[in-house]
Amino acid sequence: MTEDRTGAPRELGSQWYDNEAGPLVRPYAMTGGRTRPGGPTGVRFDLIALVTLDPGAPGTDGMALGPEHRTLIDLCRTETQSVAELAAGADLPVGVVRVLLGDLLELGCVTVSRPVPPAQLPDERILREVIEGLRAL
Repeated sequence: MTEDRTGAPRELGSQWYDNEAGPLVRPYAMTGGRTRPGGPTGVRFDLIALVTLDPGAPGTDGMALGPEHRTLIDLCRTETQSVAELAAGADLPVGVVRVLLGDLLELGCVTVSRPVPPAQLPDERILREVIEGLRAL
């Protein structure tokens, strides 16, 4: 046994295993070296974009999906989640999750709902006037 740079013990020849963190896999290995999501052009995975498992999606049993892809599918199976929630739930960097979601979107496994752009939201002044009008009733 030797020690890593933090002083934690590790076995000789096991640079990809950390006693506290478990197996280490670099993000580029999970994405095949890609840094941008594939899938249909123009799709942006904002942090608050909502990801839903597509009920009409083909079964994922025969697909060659990695464990990270399957983790994202499992997280979406229970409920619709934002990209940020998926990254936290899968314990993966957001950039990796975006690339993996691009794969799943291209395969038709998930659908993505973009958030409403701020320009399309109602004006705050109008909302305050509505609230004041309701209070006056």
